[in-house]
Amino acid sequence: MTAAAPQPSQQPLDAIRSALRAHTTLTLAYVDEQGPQACAVLYALADSPDPTLLFVTAENTRHGRALLSGDARVAFTAQADGQDWTVLTGIQGRGNCRLLTGAAREAAWPAYSSRFPYVERTERLKEAMARTGLWELRPNWLRLVDNGRGFGHKTEWTPPA
Repeated sequence: MTAAAPQPSQQPLDAIRSALRAHTTLTLAYVDEQGPQACAVLYALADSPDPTLLFVTAENTRHGRALLSGDARVAFTAQADGQDWTVLTGIQGRGNCRLLTGAAREAAWPAYSSRFPYVERTERLKEAMARTGLWELRPNWLRLVDNGRGFGHKTEWTPPA
């Protein structure tokens, strides 16, 4: 028996997930009392129906404090450096972040640690990671830019209502 072809509404999401899996670093933009700022974080895809990203950062960093302040809306991009414009591929997105704690953190951690297995290879880093915040970024809009399919080719996704 052959697998059923993805439904048309699922195809953009599959392309976006594939692009997200192709990269490991996103640039996270946020606003705090000092104004707009951006930072780079390593991310992993969570095991969830909608594309949900996980990243690690301490709560006392500038972006950690901003995300805890009550307005955890962010924008982000993910793409490889040094791409030729004719094949440039990357993701743009917007969403909301939240710090995962307790059972939610425990459930999400394997997705992050399997993407970056070195975080558990040494006891010192493993202990540091246990004390560092694991964050969930739930996009409410994603755009895949794929110049390999034509200059400026875009595929967009928003979660179902």
